[in-house]
Amino acid sequence: MKAAAVTTDMCGICGVFGVSGDLEPEVRTALPDMAAAISHRGPDGQGVFSDHRAALGHRRLAIIDVARGHQPIANEDQSRWIVFNGEIYNHKSLRADLESRGHRFRTNSDTEAILHAYEEFGQACVDRLEGMFAFAIYDLRQGELLAARDRLGKKPFYYATFKGAFHFASEIKAMARSPLWDGQLDWEGLEGYLALGYFIAPRTIYRHVRVLEPGHVLRIANGRVETRPYWDVTRFDDDSRNAAALEVELDALLKTVVRERLESEVPLGAFLSGGLDSGLVVSYMSEALSDPVNTTTVGFGDPEHNELDAAGLTAERFGTHHHTELVTPTLDEVFDPIVQAFDQPFADSSAIPTYYVSAMARRHVTVALSGDGGDEVFGGYDFRYVPHALEAQARRLVPGAPGRAMMKWLGRHWPTSRSLPRPLRLGHVLSNLGTDAAAAYYSDLCFAKPHQVGRLLGLPGRRDGHDSAVFAAVTDPYRRCTSASAVQRAQYADLKVYLPNDVLVKVDRMSMLHGLEIRCPLLDRRVVEFGFRVPTATKMPRMEAKHLLRRLARSRLPSQVQSLPKHGFTAPVGAWIAGPYAQAFTEDSLGSRSFVASLVDQAAVRRLLAEHQAGAADHSYSLWAIWMLERWGRSQNERYR
Repeated sequence: MKAAAVTTDMCGICGVFGVSGDLEPEVRTALPDMAAAISHRGPDGQGVFSDHRAALGHRRLAIIDVARGHQPIANEDQSRWIVFNGEIYNHKSLRADLESRGHRFRTNSDTEAILHAYEEFGQACVDRLEGMFAFAIYDLRQGELLAARDRLGKKPFYYATFKGAFHFASEIKAMARSPLWDGQLDWEGLEGYLALGYFIAPRTIYRHVRVLEPGHVLRIANGRVETRPYWDVTRFDDDSRNAAALEVELDALLKTVVRERLESEVPLGAFLSGGLDSGLVVSYMSEALSDPVNTTTVGFGDPEHNELDAAGLTAERFGTHHHTELVTPTLDEVFDPIVQAFDQPFADSSAIPTYYVSAMARRHVTVALSGDGGDEVFGGYDFRYVPHALEAQARRLVPGAPGRAMMKWLGRHWPTSRSLPRPLRLGHVLSNLGTDAAAAYYSDLCFAKPHQVGRLLGLPGRRDGHDSAVFAAVTDPYRRCTSASAVQRAQYADLKVYLPNDVLVKVDRMSMLHGLEIRCPLLDRRVVEFGFRVPTATKMPRMEAKHLLRRLARSRLPSQVQSLPKHGFTAPVGAWIAGPYAQAFTEDSLGSRSFVASLVDQAAVRRLLAEHQAGAADHSYSLWAIWMLERWGRSQNERYR
């Protein structure tokens, strides 16, 4: 089977809409400059539409229908216009349905299918779309704007209202080109950033800028801006079939969703790590395609950050055209491009290898499939999920409020020395037993614990972080999940918090920085819903991570790959800060020109650095988060004020 042709583009979108009336001329005329700010997302062309009320901009990365897929696209009488970023996998069946209802198409574009679906179904059109997307439709007849974002948050959509003009864009930097831009900062989320490494939607570091949350639509009508959800996971633990029956359905489902993502008129391949998720994706790709799959892997010299050998086993198994690179990062070359790509502080160090693998893949392909999503849906984070499940059982034995208080006291006073054998490092576990399950999940998700962040911010006393805005944002999805399983609740919260605000942001920015489209079969809505219907006892029997995927891997992947422990796709930032980049960190973050000096306690930073360099403690994450904040403050903040 050759990769079939469909009509879609990955790209960047932006626009302005008068909430209550006409736009000022200088705002409309700023659209070309706004679109140019995200030209890396679409190096193959730019399109702009404007009238008295709205202006829409589009940057195109041509994947298919190169001649006719230009945007913005209008309907037959040009009364409705759309800009779209993404791919609709069911657009052919949707198109057939719409044609049977009398709609006539001028292109083969899935973009046009969305527009006609809006004409036929109104806001409910989003319920009929399978894929990854962010789009905005300007309806001249109604004087309205409708925007939507895909269910899992693969494609970004930022928005803000400045002086009555609603702005939106794939990246904040586009809105910053508007003459109405207001770059006031909002430091309320700083505590959350230092704890987690990212900001949680809908908030950003900018006071007026918001993120449209995954699975939401936004409508502007009658002078009001309103958002509402249109999708969520609603079924948990109700599939009682045995693992063998589930394996058969999952196998068929993965064949379908991978095959749907092979439609392209440009070279297509896959990211291949040494793990199960990407290996399974490559196995299904190899079955569906007649030509060898292009696969790409990068590694670092440190064995803890290198999966080249494991990836090579899978590549050999399927006869892929395998491209590898052993990377020795030079931060002087990549630091600033990575910092500027995110438009706000972002401290997940795996952005660095993602940057390199995206750059390398782009030299061979324009579209790449990835294994993202397997951990959140099928229980891959066993280093968090397993202790969380065991704590949930142990918590039942803690005798009420006095018992919880005793656990908290023990947790605070338990020795923290790294010389202790790992089984005796119980301080964090005891602290978790002294609180409820949602608060324990929050603590587990934090790379830097609340009391550590409190010291960095110069806050008095030992903080549990429960009074912070980020605590509520993280624990709310955990609490509203209707599953009785602590693991399912943690996975659901990861799906709502960690995945869309960290993993998918990282993948989108690093890939689009190089003009590369990423497709994620394991994050298909149908796969996600399937995964949460399976009870934890079946999905993770005896707390085995990704049990169902491992069952599939037995007949598909090399045996050596099946038994390998999970490796994080990270960079050795701790070794860099302790060694070759220690001076650069000190000059940036602790020097006389330090941006973070007014935000964090410099004495606390010095203590962290000294302990880290001496090997007394591993403060890799906190120091990296501070350095990223410092570099962001020097560059992007100054550009956007």
